[in-house]
Amino acid sequence: MEPETGLNLTIRQLHRQRPRNRFIRYSIGLMLGVIVLSWVLGDFFTGEVFNERRLQNLQRFLSELIPYPLQGRAFDWGIASDWAQNILAVHGLEAMVTTLAISIAAIVLAAIGSMPFTFLAARNLSTPEPFLPVIGKQPTAVPLTWRLVVGMTRLLLIFLRAIPEYVWAFLLLTILGISAWPIVLALALHNIGILGKLSSEIVENLPTASLSSLRSLGATRLQIFGAAVIPMALPRFLMFFFYRWETCVREATILGLLGFVSLGFWIQDARARNNYDEMFLLILLGATLIMVGDLVSAIARKVIRDAG
Repeated sequence: MEPETGLNLTIRQLHRQRPRNRFIRYSIGLMLGVIVLSWVLGDFFTGEVFNERRLQNLQRFLSELIPYPLQGRAFDWGIASDWAQNILAVHGLEAMVTTLAISIAAIVLAAIGSMPFTFLAARNLSTPEPFLPVIGKQPTAVPLTWRLVVGMTRLLLIFLRAIPEYVWAFLLLTILGISAWPIVLALALHNIGILGKLSSEIVENLPTASLSSLRSLGATRLQIFGAAVIPMALPRFLMFFFYRWETCVREATILGLLGFVSLGFWIQDARARNNYDEMFLLILLGATLIMVGDLVSAIARKVIRDAG
């Protein structure tokens, strides 16, 4: 065995002298124990998943993903292209455009609706003297009122984002009927809760020097919010806006399963008719739409970061 070099000896010494935290070790052990216990109690055994019958079902399912005109014959790109173009012409492209329109309408409504909540939920704005130290003794009711405003606003934002988009859409469908609005409003309500929370935290973490100067010159909280807070926080606002738009594109596809004619509706329709080849193509269209949305979002965020 070769003698240890000075560097290896130093690394070993540092390893032995590293800080040790029993709480972290016990937490990791407890987590592993819970995983093992859940696996055992849940009866998650791979033998039931990969038995011969299920493997045959998987093989049959994969064979049915091949375009119907090509099943049982050699693959032909011309036939596959005609088959795909026919599905796109009948309802594929229209469903994609509808899904995209729903996501855009929802995120715009969410961005507009979250602004008042951002203003009220930010603890450095919703105070008796925003961005200034409290001088002198104030009536007890004044700070308590502002704390109540912040607390109630944050509680409402938690409520909005705690209910999944699917549940919001299901409730709104019973009121408004089958149309685009239940899906748009469901996505908007859920994302108001998320954007309001994230945006208020952005405002709370802004540098306060210039904001304090404006306040000391007599600017009102609304003037500070419009003239300074929004311009300073806009790049990060837009980053979260585009991030949530990506989610809206994905969720608009899923919510079509409730009956509105979007990609999700036609995916469910193809599934009900056992047309797995058509269903797979529509799923690919949804994935393509999400990837395009992700690309647009990434480009926009890069431009915003570079500009900032």
